[in-house]
Amino acid sequence: MQIRSAPSISGAVVAVRGSVVDVRFEGGVPPIRTLLRSGASSEIALEVMAHLDAERVRCIALTPTQGLARGMPVTDTGAPLQAPVGPGILSRMFDVFGQAIDRQAPPEVSWRSVHRAPPALAQRSTRSEVFETGIKMIDVLMPLERGGKAGLFGGAGVGKTVLLTEMIHNMVGQHAGVSIFCGIGERCREGEELYRDMKAAGVLDNMVMVFGQMNEPPGARFRVGHAALTMAEYFRDDTHRDVLLLVDNIFRFIQAGMEISGMLGQMPSRLGYQPTMGTELSQLEERIANTERGAITSIQTVYVPADDFTDPAAVHTFSHLSASIVLSRKRASEGLYPAIDPLQSSSRMATPGVVGERHYALAQAIRRTLAQYADLKDIIAMLGLEQLSVADRKVVARARRLERFLTQPFFTTEQFSGLKGRLVSLADALDGCERILNDEFADVPERALYMIGAIDEARRKTAPAAAAEAAS
Repeated sequence: MQIRSAPSISGAVVAVRGSVVDVRFEGGVPPIRTLLRSGASSEIALEVMAHLDAERVRCIALTPTQGLARGMPVTDTGAPLQAPVGPGILSRMFDVFGQAIDRQAPPEVSWRSVHRAPPALAQRSTRSEVFETGIKMIDVLMPLERGGKAGLFGGAGVGKTVLLTEMIHNMVGQHAGVSIFCGIGERCREGEELYRDMKAAGVLDNMVMVFGQMNEPPGARFRVGHAALTMAEYFRDDTHRDVLLLVDNIFRFIQAGMEISGMLGQMPSRLGYQPTMGTELSQLEERIANTERGAITSIQTVYVPADDFTDPAAVHTFSHLSASIVLSRKRASEGLYPAIDPLQSSSRMATPGVVGERHYALAQAIRRTLAQYADLKDIIAMLGLEQLSVADRKVVARARRLERFLTQPFFTTEQFSGLKGRLVSLADALDGCERILNDEFADVPERALYMIGAIDEARRKTAPAAAAEAAS
C-alpha cells in the first residue's frame, strides 16, 4: 500500500454514516491520524483512523457532518490535528482545533501536532514533593504530589466539579507556574462560569482553557485532552515552567473512545467498553510527567458510573494515579462536605519519608479511629451508644469530632451555603487533628467543629453560648 504524505485535493467522499466517513484517494492514501478537510468552505474536519484498502480510508469526523454527501471533494492537509503553543495562548480559551472561543482576536501562536510521545525514562525526575491544596481532608490524609496525578472519583452529584473548582481557587493564585484547564465532555455553563471566576480572581493571565463540550462529536471530545497536553508540554519543555493541568472529566475521554470504537464496528469488551481502552488512556496519561526541566501536576475528575468502583473505566484510571480521592454519596447525604471517604482514598505520598514521621503517625491514627467508628456503627444502631464500653465511647466521640473538623466551607459555594470560605494550612490542620485525638475538645459540642477552618474557631463559636449560660 502506498502511503502519501504530500497534500493534495484528490480525495472524494464515498460513504457517510453519522460521524464515520469513508474517503477514496487516487495515487496512495494519507497516513493514520492525518487531518482531512471537506465541505463548501473546508469547515468539516476528518481524522484518518484506518486504511480499508489501497485507495480508501475510514475517518472519524471532529465536527458535525451535516451537508456532507457522496462525491464531495476532500483536501488532505498533510499533517495531523495541531494545537497552538506560545506565550500568546495565556489567558485565552480554545476549542479542540486551537480556535479562540472567548470572542477576542486570534492570538499569535505557533502550531504543534497533538500526537506526541511521552518523555523518555532517562529524562524523568524522581523528586517527591507535597503539593498543598488548603483543604484539610486532602492535605492530612491523602496529600497530592507535585508533578503527580490525582483523581477525584465519584458518581453523579457528589461534588467532583465543586471540589476541583475549589482546588483551582486555592492553588492557581499561589501556583507560580501555568494552569491549564481541560473540559472534556462537560457542561458549557461550567466553562463560562470558570472563565468569569478566574478573571475576577485576577489569575487569568497565567491560565489557558481548552474545551470539547458534551454537544460536540465524539472525535472532538476524544482529542481535546491531547490538545491540552500539547500546550502543557510546551510550557514544561520550552519555557521550563511548572504546569497545573486540571481535567474535567477523564471518564468522558474514555466514553468518547467507546463511541468511536462502536462507530468503527470494533467488537466491544466488558460492559461495552472499547478493546483499546487501556492503550488509549495510557497514551494520554503517560505524557503527564515530571522532568528535570519542569513538572506537570494533574488533577482529574473521574465519573464513576452507578457508583460502581469495579467499572473498567475507574479501574484503569486508578492504576495511573499517585493519589485517589474517592467521594462518597453517604457522606454527602450526612452533610459532611467535602464528601471524601477517608478510608477508601489513598496517596502514595503518605509515607514517613515524604510527609514526615509526625504527619504520617497522625494520619494513621485518624484512619484507625475512623475505621473503629465504622465498625461500631452497627452495634450503635442496634443497641445504642450506652451499651458500648467507656473506651469505645471515647473512640466514637473522637471520630465524630474528627469527621466534623475535617469538613470545610468552600469559597466556590459561599453564595449557596452562606458560609465564608476557609483556606487552612497543613500545620493548622495537623494541629487540630492532634488536639482532637488527645481529647482536648471532649467538652466542646460536635456542632462547634462543623464547617470551620482552624481548630481555635470552635472555642470562639462556643464562647458566646457559654457566657450566656453563665449569665442566666
